[in-house]
Amino acid sequence: MDRELGRFLKSRREAATPAECGVLTGPRRRVPGLRREEVAQLAGISVEYYVRLEQGRARAPSPEVLDALARTLRLDDVERRHLDDLASARPTRPPSARRARPELAQLLAKLDRVPALVVDHRLDVLAGNPLSAQLFRGFATANLARFCLLDPASREVFPDWHDVARATVGQLRLVAARYATDPALAALVGELTLRSETFRTLWAGRFVQQRTHGRKRFRHPVAGELTLQFENFELPDSSGQRLVTFTAEPGSPSESALDLLAHWAA
Repeated sequence: MDRELGRFLKSRREAATPAECGVLTGPRRRVPGLRREEVAQLAGISVEYYVRLEQGRARAPSPEVLDALARTLRLDDVERRHLDDLASARPTRPPSARRARPELAQLLAKLDRVPALVVDHRLDVLAGNPLSAQLFRGFATANLARFCLLDPASREVFPDWHDVARATVGQLRLVAARYATDPALAALVGELTLRSETFRTLWAGRFVQQRTHGRKRFRHPVAGELTLQFENFELPDSSGQRLVTFTAEPGSPSESALDLLAHWAA
């Protein structure tokens, strides 16, 4: 993981804006982002040590060093946790549960007006209710990442496909560092790398994201376009599974379209 830590630091250094980091620059500056010596000075560490970090030759940086680098590079909370995962000498053990609990499946069945899914850290769909099948038009039945990045139908389902693809890759990048010893996750990343140019490009950018809530647009051949609010609930049993629900704004055209899909699903 030392090399991946160095690559992540390099990507964030090159993406940093000197002015936002308090670095004065001249009109002839051609270097993107910050220089290594600038990061080291701002973080209060030696240039030699920072170079070793980027080259993957320095092991187990202290929490104080990680805090200083996070402040210098203006990392958000998700990126900061990702930095900790990359620097950890002992990656988190991947969850062993591969199925949704029967009680969760019963809960989904009761949500007759709310599309709902249970997914794991790999974005495998472990359970879903009939309304979610209507919303995704039956395509995303195995793995949401494969559906988004490998199935052409996803571009019809998601009007904002590029945003969804970027968020999907960002989530996978995050969990790939946290569960670095998960062979099934590594196989998924390898498959997507081989088969999707979009994935390769986004993965190389080392962007990370964790979307706990937000809006997502769907396009349905009969119900039309729906704008739905999603909520992403991490289940409390530490299985790595999450409950994802979609709701429409009351009184909106999307609510009427969702009611139509619920009628069909029933």
